[in-house]
Amino acid sequence: MLGATLWAQGQGSATPPAAAAADPVVFSAAGETMTRTQFERLLSNLPANVRSQANTPEGKRQLADRLAEMKILSQEARRLGLAAKPELAAQLKLQEENFLASALYQQLMTAAKPSEADLKATYEARKSEFEQAKARHILIRFAGSRVPLRKDQKDLTEAEALAKATELRARIVKGEDFAAIAKTESDDTGSGPTGGDLGAVTRGRTIPEFENAVFTQPLNQVSEPLKTQFGYHLIQVQERSTIEFDKVKADLEKEKASEIATEQVKALHDKAKIVLSDSYFGPATPPESAGAKAVPGTPAVKPVAAAPKPAVAAPAKK
Repeated sequence: MLGATLWAQGQGSATPPAAAAADPVVFSAAGETMTRTQFERLLSNLPANVRSQANTPEGKRQLADRLAEMKILSQEARRLGLAAKPELAAQLKLQEENFLASALYQQLMTAAKPSEADLKATYEARKSEFEQAKARHILIRFAGSRVPLRKDQKDLTEAEALAKATELRARIVKGEDFAAIAKTESDDTGSGPTGGDLGAVTRGRTIPEFENAVFTQPLNQVSEPLKTQFGYHLIQVQERSTIEFDKVKADLEKEKASEIATEQVKALHDKAKIVLSDSYFGPATPPESAGAKAVPGTPAVKPVAAAPKPAVAAPAKK
């Protein structure tokens, strides 16, 4: 949302002629103007997704058109007295407070500086989360699978799919090429054409039974047929490794900064001595069953993205 606070950042006092030549007015609407510097300043304060859309002259023009329309309509709304209506005034106040709450949280995040020692300790404690494996698989679907049938393919029963997977495994164990069979027989149209290659499989990115197989079975062996909601899989793990600390440090910093900011928000929340009427809201839910509280303006803390998701992924969680 393009708010009035951002618009205000674009305004300034009268500009001397020499400065005006160096910093020309580039926008004028509803009786207000912005110089190039003011417009660029406003742009730098917009959300990243909006800025990315305005990285070309045409994108900037589209943004300016939206700004102009917003300013014209908001002025007309004020002329008609809409801002004075109690229900709209309450919404405007709530939006302002929510914006400020979010801005405070972001400021707390920016100010939080977890130490190198703390980050390394977190990495060591959660090292298993950063395991990755280079693996490939062959999928044989059966009726009811979430994987669509390939063109002219028979819809196998579960027993038929298991029999086919077992037969393919026997061929590979006897010496046939895994990749060649994957290209012709695998029902995973994403990885099949590349010989079943799944790229780097990381913890938490695939369904549990598939992940467990990838991180426990012996290297370079072909698994027995593994049944999942997608069908029967033949899995071969080629190597395993742990993502280095330096490659996940930035993500750990963001996560720890979010934890620090959340603790500070909780401290403010507790200090405020909030009192709610039980007769109106009902009795408070015990903390152990209440779950995490949602703090206005506080984004959910997401797990560390240890490595980029491969272009061809293993069966994703559903």
